Amino acid sequence: MSNKLVSSKDKKKLIDGSNFLLAVTVGLLVFMYVLGIIIYHEAGFARFQIFLNMLIDNAGLLIAASGMTMVMITGGIDISVGSVIGLVCMIISYSMEIKGLGIVPAILVCLLFGVVFGALQGWLISYMELQPFIITLAGLFGCRGITAIISSEQIAITKNEAFLAIAKKDIYLPEFLGYVNRKGKVIAPFIHPSVIIALIAVAVIWYILKYTRFGRNLYAIGGSEQSALLMGVNVKKTKFIAYLFEGFIASLAGVVFCLNTTSGFVEQARGFEMEAISSAVIGGTMLTGGVGTVVGTFFGVLIKATIETLIRSQGTLSSWWNKIVLSIILCFFIVLQSVFAILNSRKKK
Repeated sequence: MSNKLVSSKDKKKLIDGSNFLLAVTVGLLVFMYVLGIIIYHEAGFARFQIFLNMLIDNAGLLIAASGMTMVMITGGIDISVGSVIGLVCMIISYSMEIKGLGIVPAILVCLLFGVVFGALQGWLISYMELQPFIITLAGLFGCRGITAIISSEQIAITKNEAFLAIAKKDIYLPEFLGYVNRKGKVIAPFIHPSVIIALIAVAVIWYILKYTRFGRNLYAIGGSEQSALLMGVNVKKTKFIAYLFEGFIASLAGVVFCLNTTSGFVEQARGFEMEAISSAVIGGTMLTGGVGTVVGTFFGVLIKATIETLIRSQGTLSSWWNKIVLSIILCFFIVLQSVFAILNSRKKK
């Protein structure tokens, strides 16, 4: 009984330990955003619509990175996410544009595929005890190959009016959040349905991690699998469910990504898994597991989006500077995590 009490306290420390990393992430985002408002005020950087555009453009990434956070908390990883998203976009585009399938069955097929694919990877990782990196690397190549087999050409969605209506739907917010243009007309800010789907997904994952036994078990496994076993946690089953859920979340991210692009292409979302991982790490999720929050990941995605917006507002820099700046920030947070881990280990001693 005492072992369980001690383990519960240690687990709570791991959950609360991400507060410092989260504070650094939020502070960096505020600094970058305020800097953008000061420098590019004349370009309209201070408009609320600019912030909403960040959410619109990164809705798919927000979902994918949130699912990645859940897996990384267990000490695992999933680098097949980008290929799953690319395959889902291709399935939706091919099934609706070429085969004439309706929007509902096309999306249900993709979500079902995500569940089955996640279950397969989860079974190999949890019950067969194979390395997550190797299994998800195989998944990356497999999904990308299937995408190319379906079609090596880009398929644009033009016939399915229901899908296009959802993709192009503007959901307007109150006018007081907007701005007045040069003609004196109030322009109300808007979002797309993809943002609402993304925010709901983030909220669900946040609730799971914070308020459910399953979420607490994920933290326990990431902190120490041996301690989790002593607490009575079914480690294999929990990890299996985590990867199954991650497969579903990746396919949902693919649906949202397709809403933004309205097309399928074999090269789509290439490298997306690295953006999801970097967003989670910048948001305070430890690569070693046991520490992380989906709230931090949300801010990590916003940091990536802010970097893109700043460089776009500058106008003369190459888009590759997005990757350069993001890599520098990522390295900073990895070093910060290492220092944080060393300090924690010294406190335990």
